[in-house]
Amino acid sequence: MLAVHLVSFFFSKLQEDPTKKVDRFLYAMRLHDDQLSDISARFQAEMKKGLSVESNAAAAVKMLPTHVRSTPDGSEKGQFLALDLGGSKFKVLQVKVREGMGIRRGGVEMEEKTYPIPKELLVGRGTELFDHVSESLKDFLHEKNISLDKKHPLAFTFSFACEQSSLDQGSLLGWSKNYRARGLQGKDVVQALRDAIDRTGGMDIEVLAMVNDTVATMMTCGFDDNYCEVGLIIGTGTNACYMEELRHVDLVEGDEGRMCVNTEWGAFGDDGALDDYLTEFDRDVDAASNNQGKQIFEKMVSGMYLGELVRLVVLKMAKLGLLFDGHVSDALRTKGKITTANVAAMEEYKNGLKNTRDILTGLSLTPSQDDCIAVQHVSTIVSFRSSNLVAAGLAAILTRIKQNRNLRALRITVGVDGAVYKTHPQYPKRLHKVVRRLLPECHVRFVLSDSGSSKGAALVTAVAQRLASQKRKVDETLSPFRLSHEQLQLVKARMRAGLEAGLKRKGSTAIKMLPSFVYRTPDGTEHGKYLALDLGGTNFRALLVNFKKGLQQNTRLHHKIYTIPLEIMQGTGEELFDHIVQCISDFLDYMGMKNARLPLGFTFSFPCRQTSLDAGILVTWTKGFKATDCEGEDVVGLLREAIKRREEFDLDVVAVVNDTVGTMMTCAYEEPTCEIGLIAGTGSNACYMEEMRNIEMIEGDEGRMCVNMEWGAFGDNGCLDDIRTEYDRAVDDFSLNPGKQRYEKMCSGMYLGEIVRNILIDMTKRGFLFRGQISETLKTRGIFETKFLSQIESDRLALLQVRSILQHLGLDSTCDDSIIVKEVCGTVSHRAAQLCGAGMAAVVDKIRENRGLDHLNITVGVDGTLYKLHPHFSRIMHQTVNELAPQCNVNFLLSEDGSGKGAALITAVGCRLRQELNNVDNLLSS
Repeated sequence: MLAVHLVSFFFSKLQEDPTKKVDRFLYAMRLHDDQLSDISARFQAEMKKGLSVESNAAAAVKMLPTHVRSTPDGSEKGQFLALDLGGSKFKVLQVKVREGMGIRRGGVEMEEKTYPIPKELLVGRGTELFDHVSESLKDFLHEKNISLDKKHPLAFTFSFACEQSSLDQGSLLGWSKNYRARGLQGKDVVQALRDAIDRTGGMDIEVLAMVNDTVATMMTCGFDDNYCEVGLIIGTGTNACYMEELRHVDLVEGDEGRMCVNTEWGAFGDDGALDDYLTEFDRDVDAASNNQGKQIFEKMVSGMYLGELVRLVVLKMAKLGLLFDGHVSDALRTKGKITTANVAAMEEYKNGLKNTRDILTGLSLTPSQDDCIAVQHVSTIVSFRSSNLVAAGLAAILTRIKQNRNLRALRITVGVDGAVYKTHPQYPKRLHKVVRRLLPECHVRFVLSDSGSSKGAALVTAVAQRLASQKRKVDETLSPFRLSHEQLQLVKARMRAGLEAGLKRKGSTAIKMLPSFVYRTPDGTEHGKYLALDLGGTNFRALLVNFKKGLQQNTRLHHKIYTIPLEIMQGTGEELFDHIVQCISDFLDYMGMKNARLPLGFTFSFPCRQTSLDAGILVTWTKGFKATDCEGEDVVGLLREAIKRREEFDLDVVAVVNDTVGTMMTCAYEEPTCEIGLIAGTGSNACYMEEMRNIEMIEGDEGRMCVNMEWGAFGDNGCLDDIRTEYDRAVDDFSLNPGKQRYEKMCSGMYLGEIVRNILIDMTKRGFLFRGQISETLKTRGIFETKFLSQIESDRLALLQVRSILQHLGLDSTCDDSIIVKEVCGTVSHRAAQLCGAGMAAVVDKIRENRGLDHLNITVGVDGTLYKLHPHFSRIMHQTVNELAPQCNVNFLLSEDGSGKGAALITAVGCRLRQELNNVDNLLSS
């Protein structure tokens, strides 16, 4: 009975589906999705290690920077020579890239010739190998009738691991693919090629770029698909590259933009990271290789090894009696007898089994039908594992790109080349399917490189030339904004001359130097409740400030913000002041104080000629205000008349105050050394405590008075014309007050965005921004707000977020566009901060000299959104002041409560002085 069962069991095994037998034997090669996700996570960790300068030396995956900073945008043009060295033969090509025939339109023409490399050169001296390459290049030039006298740019595809320090320089890390030429490892292979070209002579060749074949594949596909930012090779060897954010590439200086990183992922696992996924067959392949312990991942997936893996599996199964009735032929024992081409043939859809039988018969084997089915299944499992592992690596790269760009979904194209991908009938479909399964949130397109890596190398060179040309044009455009130390010294000297002229009232001076009738800063004894109004832009504030004597920290402040509609800003003066009084009425209701007659300070942030603390004649409107019947009138009188017209409440208007003076007073309440006020916001202005003896339009020589400089008008007399650019003139010409406030238009928040917009339009018209396409949005004056400069220049903002800001403005920008826009914004704001700093240096030096000091310690009270919110403005301005006024130690104190609190303080000081004068009068009369 037992014998019957044994026979039955044995017979059932013989009848078993041969694929299941293989499945059990190769279960370790059949990877499920959890394992692939694990491998993908491990590769992500290896990538991070390779990118970091601290861990790169020990990393298996080297993540080599290629210095390729951009993919093609379709505007590349020119004629290039290309060399493609990476196999048993090499190619020389002439590549013509036609302008305007790029993305979605084709436009690259190539002529090529393939030259063999004698085997002895592969293992000989490196100089002999490169001499052969150079002589073949000269032969190509002769054959194609290409002029030897003309200089030819050349791109060099070099398909071996190199550490590149620039696009045209790279040290060979190690040979692969049967190359063993001596004397080149660790040497610059581009220089070796140049030396060989010099030895050959008779050619004028400029080697502009050296490119890995994987990078070249990405560039080739990127010429036709602008979403292509990943390159993949699955051929004799395997590798991948992708566009990494430059801020993550520690081995290269700079944070802006992206750079293509050559992962050299064939070495994944060299540090043991894949040991638990290696089978005995992987270890046997490695042990028999020329580079034992290296390129572990490549040995699991690439065409050089797939056939050998199949042979070793079939051999082991035959030895165990699972195939060919245990028969093993000498051919099956021989390394290399099953090739990757055989693997592809065995997996053909219709002829696979026939091909399998023919291949096995050719190995002196007599396979049964089941043997053929089993061996075909072995091939399927080995090649399927390869595509699965490649998919896991690719998923890691795509996940990193998605995370880098903070995207929930990613649309991207992978450019692919290599014999396994091209010739294996099932490989591409399997790879695509697994990638999409691992990353369902990514829309991944695969594009086969139809022109090889030579076209890509030429495109790398073309892109490099385009970027260099673009950089020259950007630098030329922005150079007038980059002020030298000497130019800033001149600005300082002219500001000093202008303020001196304003104090002396010599002729028609641009800088008005208006007396404020504020004779002193707060002394800390101020107390009581004061109302303050703050008018200086599209918003209007009403405030109630309660000062507690000697307790600066316990000041209580209540405020409410009201908007001023454009039609009122540019309507009649009566409508404007009626609107202001209506807002005051609402605020008094809000605070429940309509019956109290409070002292009021009126912050009025427009040029006024004051005749006393509570009387100010409006000189001119600025900041977009155009209300009629106000210029030349006393604004306090206009306010009092509007209060009377309303007949609801009464107020004691004690002081009219410029916002700059209010800012100085606010900060002086906290810091007694504060004797300068600065506004760097929508507008720009400064004030400071001047000696009374220097203010010729005011009687008296004793003490000091705060002077409102109204420095925004600096340059209205033409003294800044030598540093004004065509863009400054355009902004001025189309402003509401052409010819006026020229300094303000170069350095204040109201105008910086408009300067940037004009520069961007000019750059776009000249074809090196936004692909030469000007959007309707960009044509709109005022659309590029200064807040965008602050956002775009933020160190925390990745370029993708810069692109999203531009897209919000209707600008479809590339990464390169975003870099240029960021540079434009930075240059314009940098000049603004320097100009502001030069003006401030003139003020502090004036105060120092007034007081006969060798060294001055002083504080500047500052307010304004540009100073507060721009990431670099304050630092650059401080630096400029330090450089231009080295004998002054200048501290900057940010005004926390704005100029409204300052108006209340001036009112409090004014009330105190008024009380002191009343006391004196009472004493005299008694």
